[in-house]
Amino acid sequence: MARIENDKTLPHAERILTTIESGAAAAKSMVVASWARSVNVHGLAPDLSPSVQRWSESDLSERRDRMSRMLHVSQPTVERLLGMVSLAGCAVFLCDKDGVILESHCTSNDRDHFEKVGLGRGADWSEGAQGTNGIGTCIAEGRAVSIHQDQHFIASNTPLHCMGAPIFDVEGNLAAVIDISACRSDLNGAMSTLISQAVNDAAGQIEADNFCDVYSGMRILKGNSDNRRTPVLLAVNSDDLVIGATRAARKLYGLPTREAFTPKPTADLLGEQEVRGIGLDNAERREINRAIARAKGNMSEAARLLGVSRATFYRRAKKLGLLNS
Repeated sequence: MARIENDKTLPHAERILTTIESGAAAAKSMVVASWARSVNVHGLAPDLSPSVQRWSESDLSERRDRMSRMLHVSQPTVERLLGMVSLAGCAVFLCDKDGVILESHCTSNDRDHFEKVGLGRGADWSEGAQGTNGIGTCIAEGRAVSIHQDQHFIASNTPLHCMGAPIFDVEGNLAAVIDISACRSDLNGAMSTLISQAVNDAAGQIEADNFCDVYSGMRILKGNSDNRRTPVLLAVNSDDLVIGATRAARKLYGLPTREAFTPKPTADLLGEQEVRGIGLDNAERREINRAIARAKGNMSEAARLLGVSRATFYRRAKKLGLLNS
């Protein structure tokens, strides 16, 4: 089955359809799984080239408004990335979670070329629109992908090399994709590997910058992880409660991966010695807040954890301004 997938002597459409029909290959290959979705889920045909769907300027403006924070914080990283790859004839694209290109960055000499193949602002490169490709398949898989030339589903897209990486928001949901694409035939394996690494690094940097911007004013802790390309960051408030975590940090510390979570005492997650603030009121406020967090808002349980009566707990919490009434 792998031989069929890689058999360059077969016409593009025949190779794809034969590979899909063989069955088990889709379970072993991310590319073949995407080919199968392109046919069975999206109803596309590899030898029929759909026109690139483009959103209107008003629709694109609304999408950009929803992503305004991430577009802003991503600018320095995107500019650095473009400086690294533009001389190689590559372009950098920032897309939303639906696969719509919000920003297109390339040299003026290359712009017309990329526009001609449909890679421009407002273009829809979801799998549903274009089949297997670096943007849409990255979204469908929720991970970094590299789709080279005839790995693309649509025959007219086979001149392209596309390398995309996901960017997750502060609640762990996929929010955007950063993609580098090239239309050159001489992009060798070593160069494509370097570009893929650069895309992954850029995605991690944008995710970290967005997290720090959302939680500006909070203490940001960096956790230990073997994967340096995914940021492991925790946002900690003045009571030493973790109130935010990146997707990688959520996985590392056993937090919900795709939703908001109740605040957690930092010491409970990191196992570090608790650092107390200066002054009895600050220390007491911190301890009460931690107890409430550990008890998930149950005041009776929080009092029990502190070893005090419920009446004493309420009296101290009210004095410290921790209760609404």
